Amino acid sequence: MNYFAGLDIGSTAIKAALVNERGERVGSHVTASGSLFQRNAKEALARLLEQSGVAREQVKYLIATGYGRKLFKEADDSISEITANAIGAHEAGKAFGGVQTIINIGGQDSKAIRIDADGHVANFAMNDKCAAGTGRFLDVAARNLEIDLEELGDYHFNGSEAPLTINSTCTVFAESEIIGLLAGGHAKEAIVAGIHFSIAKRTVRLAKRVGIEERVYFDGGPALNRGLVAAIEDELQRELVVPEQPQTTTAFGAAILAWEEYLAEREGEE
Repeated sequence: MNYFAGLDIGSTAIKAALVNERGERVGSHVTASGSLFQRNAKEALARLLEQSGVAREQVKYLIATGYGRKLFKEADDSISEITANAIGAHEAGKAFGGVQTIINIGGQDSKAIRIDADGHVANFAMNDKCAAGTGRFLDVAARNLEIDLEELGDYHFNGSEAPLTINSTCTVFAESEIIGLLAGGHAKEAIVAGIHFSIAKRTVRLAKRVGIEERVYFDGGPALNRGLVAAIEDELQRELVVPEQPQTTTAFGAAILAWEEYLAEREGEE
């Protein structure tokens, strides 16, 4: 059987996804980007193929996307993460009745995308890379609070103090604000909840710029943070659609496009 791969090479993580010749997801893998994008992307792909029992020669087409897409020379093509995210969310969203608004929070930036009924990008908006509403901000916050990143969701729900307000719109200044709140004796739980609600407000404002449809799909690594999910849902006043593997939606979209490109080339040769 033939297979088709997508590699989403982000600033903090590399996501690899594989689909078969029916366009069905076969597997996915996530690893840290590190500083050696080319080598780590190769290793991520190799690990995914090993886990899926697929030989490299069975991968007939590979598309790279994300921050480091131009650095992966073995790709057959590369596309923007906006397009790949839209394709992946459109396909994954079918199981939830279809989605047309996408919120993606990545390591360096946040995006809001509105797609049409066929999965084509109708509008999109991105935040400033310095803005305190990205995965990087959550990393910095967890480090200053001296808790694991994976614990942020639990801290959100375990506090007795009301969520604190985080006003800074820049990660650097927000970090200073967090340190000041800690020095003032405030509970970590209240600070974490405040961080989540701060990100939620900025994220929903971004989504409103492109138009919010009935179902909103949330992906990217921070979508694994149930506290952040709850905060965005509270701000939106509706339930989010969160896939089982939110980090890999964009890689899945690239793999779907690789499959479609391969089929189009084959048809053109006949």
